[in-house]
Amino acid sequence: MSIIEIKNLSFSYDKQKILENINLNVEEKDFLAIIGPNGGGKSTLLKLILGINMVKDGSIHTFGEVPKKNLSKIGYVPQNTNVNTDFPIKVIEVVLMGHIGTKRPLFGYAKEETMCAMGALAQVGMEKFADAKIGSLSGGQRQRVMIARALCAHPQILILDEPTSSIDVDGQKQIYELLKVLNSYITIIVVSHDVSVIMKYANKVVHINKKLTYHDMRGQNTTTLNQCNHFCEVELFNKFREVK
Repeated sequence: MSIIEIKNLSFSYDKQKILENINLNVEEKDFLAIIGPNGGGKSTLLKLILGINMVKDGSIHTFGEVPKKNLSKIGYVPQNTNVNTDFPIKVIEVVLMGHIGTKRPLFGYAKEETMCAMGALAQVGMEKFADAKIGSLSGGQRQRVMIARALCAHPQILILDEPTSSIDVDGQKQIYELLKVLNSYITIIVVSHDVSVIMKYANKVVHINKKLTYHDMRGQNTTTLNQCNHFCEVELFNKFREVK
């Protein structure tokens, strides 16, 4: 079942075309990696899926409807999770922010919401840090907390923009292993430049540089559709793998 369906999508900022004739289906429990050069349109595509930018040419449907009608079903982890290390906010308080539309500033959160937040922290292995200051954590630990915050909304799709960009090698592996576990019941969409890691976890990869090229990773060799004078990191990686 396609839970995201993109048809003939093009998008421009002013007169500069950023995306051109994008077609893509994302199915339940897919692990989709989005790669491509800086400025190629990856972040723009995410903004369109999240309903931040309006679709003017072509269409995007999430769960059969326009994106804004199903935002509660999508969890989003932004690229920049750096925080003011001096800001006195606890990990549990950050995760509680993931309860969309339920915060009551004068009276705090309900017991059920706190239990949900603790459960989300347990999912990412950070429950022991619930009372720690968010600024005291490492980059990898903060990223896990941000994933827990997104999980509080019980999303059916989890979108992450460069989730390991400021994390060491061990931390990167831990994040992707976590995403692999979450992928057993959540659709994962990751924007990343780390092809060697993505190739171990994704079942689908799309390369975006204004146009989209699709790679099916489920077989031993990739299948590339809509190819137009295209050779990206996925083909290079597979050529290297064939030589080995």
